[in-house]
Amino acid sequence: MPGVIDKVTCFITRRTDRGTDLLLFNHPHVGVQIPAGTVNPGEDIETAAKREAAEETGLNNLRLLRKIANADDPVPDGFLLTAQPTHVYSRPDLHSIDWAHFRSGLTVEVLRHAPGFTQVCYREQDRFIHPHYSSYNITGWVPDEALTNRRIRHFYLFNAPTPSPQRWEVAIDYAVFELFWAPLDNLPPIVSPQDSWLKWLKGILT
Repeated sequence: MPGVIDKVTCFITRRTDRGTDLLLFNHPHVGVQIPAGTVNPGEDIETAAKREAAEETGLNNLRLLRKIANADDPVPDGFLLTAQPTHVYSRPDLHSIDWAHFRSGLTVEVLRHAPGFTQVCYREQDRFIHPHYSSYNITGWVPDEALTNRRIRHFYLFNAPTPSPQRWEVAIDYAVFELFWAPLDNLPPIVSPQDSWLKWLKGILT
């Protein structure tokens, strides 16, 4: 398998009279999340952090304060990552039907193997309306060189200008995200495993 998928997490903060706020967003099908994303092939990691912060928040005047850390981000057992954009084939054969396509950075479930190929499944679920059912499912074969089991997450700290609105919406990734500020000492429940990322932010603010 090839090298590493790099991911960025963007902690965006602002100072208020009551303390420090953290910018979060409510994904309509997943839950409360922290802005984050995948580094594109050939993209500088810091550039990717700035891009993801702007894209997911709609704010173009954020100030990058520092890189906090980077850490291994293990892939769950039985899963791999798409290490590069790839066609998804109906058979373990480059001449078979390839209507579907995966972008890099997706987490896919491993189903079985064939020489040079792995059959995988990419699945999206609605955690709120029908949490036991898949709303979108792509199963097929991808070349082994398009997959990896290694991921590194890079954590960055940004500052938002004041004043800034308390809530607003951004349309991205085929959904509408509701952005909102929350006090760092009274955050709402954040989806797993993103809730575990907060230790990196609190480690430099306490």
